[in-house]
Amino acid sequence: MRRRRRRDPPGRAAVDRCPPRRPSRVTTVLSFVVVIGVLILVHEFGHFFVARWTGVGVERFSIGFGPVLLRWRSKETEYCLSAIPMGGYVKMVGEENPLEGGGALAFDPDKAFALKPLWARFLIVFAGPGMNFVLAALIFSIILATVGRPVWPAVVGRVANDGPAVAAGLQSGDVVIAADGRQIKFWEDLDRVVAASQGRALRLTITRDGVEREIQVAPRRITIRDPIFKEQREVWDLGAGPQLTPQIGTVTPDSPAERGGLGAGDAVAAVAGQPVFTPEELMQAIQKRGGQTFDIVVQRDGKPVTVKVTATTVKEKNPAGQDVEIGRIGVGIVTKVVHYETYNPVLAVGYGTVRTWEMTVLTAKGLWKLVTLELPLSNLGGPIQIAAEGERQRREGLPSLALFTAVISVNLAVLNLLPVPMLDGGHLLFFVIEGVLGRPVSLKKREAAQQLGLVLLLLLMVFAIYNDLVRIDAFKIFR
Repeated sequence: MRRRRRRDPPGRAAVDRCPPRRPSRVTTVLSFVVVIGVLILVHEFGHFFVARWTGVGVERFSIGFGPVLLRWRSKETEYCLSAIPMGGYVKMVGEENPLEGGGALAFDPDKAFALKPLWARFLIVFAGPGMNFVLAALIFSIILATVGRPVWPAVVGRVANDGPAVAAGLQSGDVVIAADGRQIKFWEDLDRVVAASQGRALRLTITRDGVEREIQVAPRRITIRDPIFKEQREVWDLGAGPQLTPQIGTVTPDSPAERGGLGAGDAVAAVAGQPVFTPEELMQAIQKRGGQTFDIVVQRDGKPVTVKVTATTVKEKNPAGQDVEIGRIGVGIVTKVVHYETYNPVLAVGYGTVRTWEMTVLTAKGLWKLVTLELPLSNLGGPIQIAAEGERQRREGLPSLALFTAVISVNLAVLNLLPVPMLDGGHLLFFVIEGVLGRPVSLKKREAAQQLGLVLLLLLMVFAIYNDLVRIDAFKIFR
């Protein structure tokens, strides 16, 4: 059973184009350590648990690399917390078969990893990224069952001047209650009907000023560009969008917004006399008014309030890399969410699993496009970007930070499954080859491949960190 809850501010973050202040380095680092630490712990626990389950001895379980900060020992295993939180490892008994190098057994063969059946070794290695998938699905499921997901009422916001909706007489503020006799509760319900129409005229039942009426509208086929992968695809469209009320999420101290009287939670209705229906429209309206004084109409405690602000002018680079001047007033913009839809635990687990699969496909697709250079390598991010985004999500609340952790967990799982030596996927590739040939790849070849894999991973890390530094303009001191 799905349950719906009505909520007013605070809203769920959709965009934060104008950060309120530079985040504390301490909290940024702490956010990074917490997120990465949880992911590493879960990943290594997967290896550890399945190793013990299959009878493999574990000599050391370490979170982090480098100097050991804390250590404690059980009967068989040493547990370590090390200084560099960029990974971890599980050192198992007999990871390499000593007989390959002509040596003698120096350990209990019943607990040796290398002497276990192929299926056991495969499961032990796969369990690390597997647990990252499980963590992501668990987080998504808990959020869906407790907080819910944002859904927008079927209230018309922006109506395009040249689309089917305006030709049919659809207006901003109309509430769509049915389409071809099917009940419409949320905008996504209408989206599904439009997508399935294949251009067939739809009979929409709407309410306007409390009066129910019907209109006929035929969706048109348009070409849109995927915002992530820049791919073009055709969709059916009405030429209208939902009412996504832009809301002030944060206000920078001593900013034009604060001096003008804007406050967190204000729902913005108009800028300089022009209605705004989405956070993007609000952002654009402010950006093109650098140095100007103008009115902003907001809804506050259910009443319209007009404030006057003067936007400052700042220089930024546009997508073409050119310096342009834009207006800023010092606010973080979010989308006001009125409804959150929650699910019972069974449905939440199902939808959480589906969401994990969708994120896995999205991550794999993105990696493939980076490898084939369909996406610029400048999109690659490293630890600095993860830390900055983690801090931003922390400021938005625990649910946002949890969802961010789930997304990074999926990314970590997919990356680790790449068939690159030194990664779990590289080991799994060797196991597949062993299964096909009936014998393991020689130790000499595995070591050579792992050295190559290490070089590739180091180069990848250096490039990702370089991209992070470029994003924060760290090289300006050399200009």
